[in-house]
Amino acid sequence: MAESSKKRRRTNTDDLPFKNKLKPDSTILQTLKDFSTSSSSSSSSSKTLTLQDLSLPFSCREVSDLSLSSVQSNIESLVLRIAHSILSGNGFAFDVPSRAATNQFYVPELDRIVLKDKSSLRPFANISTVRKSAITARILQLVHQLCIKGIHVTKRDLFYTDVKLFQDQIQSDTVLDDVSCMLGCTRSSLNVVAAEKGVVVGRLIFSDNGDMIDCTKMGMGGKAIPPNIDRVGDMQSDALFILLVEKDAAYMRLAEDRFYNRFPCIIVTAKGQPDVATRLFLKKMKMELNLPVLALVDSDPYGLKILSVYGCGSKNMSYDSANLTTPDIKWLGVRPSDLDKYKIPEQCRLPMTEQDIKTGKDMLEEDFVKKNPGWVEELTLMVKTKQKAEIQALSTFGFQYLSEVYLPLKLQQKDWL
Repeated sequence: MAESSKKRRRTNTDDLPFKNKLKPDSTILQTLKDFSTSSSSSSSSSKTLTLQDLSLPFSCREVSDLSLSSVQSNIESLVLRIAHSILSGNGFAFDVPSRAATNQFYVPELDRIVLKDKSSLRPFANISTVRKSAITARILQLVHQLCIKGIHVTKRDLFYTDVKLFQDQIQSDTVLDDVSCMLGCTRSSLNVVAAEKGVVVGRLIFSDNGDMIDCTKMGMGGKAIPPNIDRVGDMQSDALFILLVEKDAAYMRLAEDRFYNRFPCIIVTAKGQPDVATRLFLKKMKMELNLPVLALVDSDPYGLKILSVYGCGSKNMSYDSANLTTPDIKWLGVRPSDLDKYKIPEQCRLPMTEQDIKTGKDMLEEDFVKKNPGWVEELTLMVKTKQKAEIQALSTFGFQYLSEVYLPLKLQQKDWL
């Protein structure tokens, strides 16, 4: 009875759609090794361009990692200038870099969004800006305290120091980015971090604050990505690629199936919208391990948006795009053309809302999308068919179809953009 049960299960697995197209794992592994080697050699031979290497018709504002003493000194210099302004009878105003969409620019040579140098005054003696000026002064005071004490706090901690003034964490978070831009330092340099969100599992060993972490031995849940990237070091790996996954559900499936043992890789997810810690961690892995990055996201405009944040940066933090963006991420799936190619049933596809369609059309106008003809073709198909699908739509063929068939076949065919 047990034997017939085993045979039945094996037969069901063999009947999975397109599984008969799969070649032996050894053949797929050789394809991956060749891809990893060529990707590594091209990355090593190509010089990393910076803004200073380009002759842009406008100046840009970029930040850098600063020591606590430098951040403290910058805050004190800023406050001193404000004191002089008040004593001279001019009142005071903060000169805040503009992070409006009109002050953002996509640079094709760098393949990332940068912030132009336009700024605006935030005067205290103005009814429309007085509250935001007070919040800015309070954030500067709190960051100055962190510099003196040499400790880290979360953005939530910062918000709760003055709830009546901030009212909403979005307001304190927004001003925190303003302060980072004003001081010319990364947000990490302010010693204010977000709560742990991203996780990593697979063929990676690294040190976290001196403790060696083996990500193959972290169970199904993986290792939480440290909110402070300064704690991370000594990265070692025998992986052939990094698999960036949008959703926690897909990540859990791949982690439980030990996909990283069948095809040596590192699997990472921010469980949705990319946070700063995960973006920094991905960039560090890419730079130190020199591995190609393949992305698995939902087949909808927001999946592509998430992929673009990792690759080209977010407009909200364009001032720090040099540190937060990971170059040359390949779009592995799930792509709009996959819905018909893999015969995803109609009941597993979702109709796009009017907002979805508008977002898709808006993305087609973005320069970073136009630069990649494959992205344009896929996004155009999505908007035309008005259909979207989540990664979990593949589960219609079986819960393990993602790890057993879809991804191996994608890797075998080198089917990425």
